[in-house]
Amino acid sequence: MKKLILILILGIYAGAIAQYRDPGFPKESIKDGVIDQSASGNLFGFLNSENFHMNHQFSMSYSSFGNNGIALGIYTNSMLYNFSDNLNIQTDISFVNSPYSTLGQDFQNNLNGIYLSRAAINYKPWKDVAVSLQYSQLPYYNPYSRYYGNSLYNRLGYYDPFWGY
Repeated sequence: MKKLILILILGIYAGAIAQYRDPGFPKESIKDGVIDQSASGNLFGFLNSENFHMNHQFSMSYSSFGNNGIALGIYTNSMLYNFSDNLNIQTDISFVNSPYSTLGQDFQNNLNGIYLSRAAINYKPWKDVAVSLQYSQLPYYNPYSRYYGNSLYNRLGYYDPFWGY
């Protein structure tokens, strides 16, 4: 009886060990087929993600004047990519929504939308020389519009696009 129990235990033990053997080939996962582990960290093979910066802003405001009032919600996504130490591109994209306005539905609908607040190519060939080609789409009533005095775009010498972030 002891021999039979010993043979039975050894048989079960040997079968259990056989289940945990190494298959002899590497086990692949789904992630291996989706993510290229040998990539150098560059997007599309030439854009380095270390040179890309993104900032987000969200603001809500309410203004009242006379017998009127307006509420605004603005989300702005600011992106900057440095091609080199002296060349970069910037873009600010804003989503504007006016959930409440006493000035009428047409005025409110004219405010709502997506604005390309700024798109710029900045080049700094020498230490004291900077060239910036910019496009901006800001509503005329915006305090950062070119029609107001405190615009970031009109104060040359105070705003350096190379140290903007």
